Amino acid sequence: MNIETLCVRGKPDYTACDNTGAVALPIYQSATFAHPALGQSTGYDYSRLKNPTRDYLEKLVASLDHAEYGYAFNCGLAAITALFDAIILKQKDRERLHVVCSDDLYGGTERFLNTIGKKLGFDTTYVDTTELSNIKNARKANTKVIFIETPGNPLMKITDIKKTAEYAHSIGAILIVDNTFLTPYLQQPLSLGADAVVQSGTKFLCGHNDTLAGFVTTNDTKLAENLEIITKTTGSALPPFDSYMIVRGIKTLSVRLDRQCENALKIVEALKKNPRVKGILFPGLPESKGYDIARKQAKGFGSMISFYVDSRATVERVLKSVKIIHFAESLGGIDTLITYPATQTHVDVPEEERNARGITDTLLRLSVGIENADDLIKDLEEAIGQDSQPMKC
Repeated sequence: MNIETLCVRGKPDYTACDNTGAVALPIYQSATFAHPALGQSTGYDYSRLKNPTRDYLEKLVASLDHAEYGYAFNCGLAAITALFDAIILKQKDRERLHVVCSDDLYGGTERFLNTIGKKLGFDTTYVDTTELSNIKNARKANTKVIFIETPGNPLMKITDIKKTAEYAHSIGAILIVDNTFLTPYLQQPLSLGADAVVQSGTKFLCGHNDTLAGFVTTNDTKLAENLEIITKTTGSALPPFDSYMIVRGIKTLSVRLDRQCENALKIVEALKKNPRVKGILFPGLPESKGYDIARKQAKGFGSMISFYVDSRATVERVLKSVKIIHFAESLGGIDTLITYPATQTHVDVPEEERNARGITDTLLRLSVGIENADDLIKDLEEAIGQDSQPMKC
């Protein structure tokens, strides 16, 4: 079954919990479930453990990712936390584990690794994972996890998933890929060798900026068993109503992303002509470093664009002046959003480190929605202005 159909119809062998023939997924808004008799169960006992609505969603997302197991959590960071908890449970001893991590990833993930992750027993080294040699040079004897986000956030760096997976396995480590920016519709990390995929379902899977969710998918049986223990114990699983909302969002994932990707390409072309724009970060630019890899491992470039403007004053004017575009955090929805990473998504990264990576006070990040591209371009052009020197490519 093609992924467009799978998004709408769900996993072909899924058996409904009732015989009503309901086309829309029922919301089983129940905390507990009655037992037929002593020692008997319908398969559902308590919603913290398992709920029919969430069960459907988890099977659906696993199918989209070509995964055996899928787990839904109440946000993306909850999914990441659960995954690292599961990795700890998988270890036979309590030695500290070393993580080699992309230096271009969501700031909340970095905050987790630098605080709670460190307390859990993880030490993290951040490197530019677009070069495999950087990962190799960062490796330590206790390196057990390589964590990449590709495209990166917010600099859109592209890491070769297949080559990184091969290296991870050669040293006895696992590869985790944050696939939030592209989703299973555009990129399949598990099929390229990754051991686990995390993504914020709040973003493209939901698509409407109205529900928080996070997912982990994997084919690793032991990791899956531990994730079930974490879900049961911490109570971080996605509630039934939120699960229904994500299922509803996934039904239109393919048509939304097709439109968003189309709009993004048009906006990039317009930004290239604006003299106040001093640099564009987008995997779909043929001159970008990761262009060939992106073409090889994904079927689209996504709808996330980052770009530099000529001054902090221009940043302030843009964020104040946009009318159709919303100045807001998050991404992936039908509404176009513009974000200022320095004070929003990456505010917890020290300023000196942000600047060294390229997350400067003149960087803006755009999540392109499904509005008319000409309207979005006009809104940006009016907000940015035109009176400056041409962009240097």
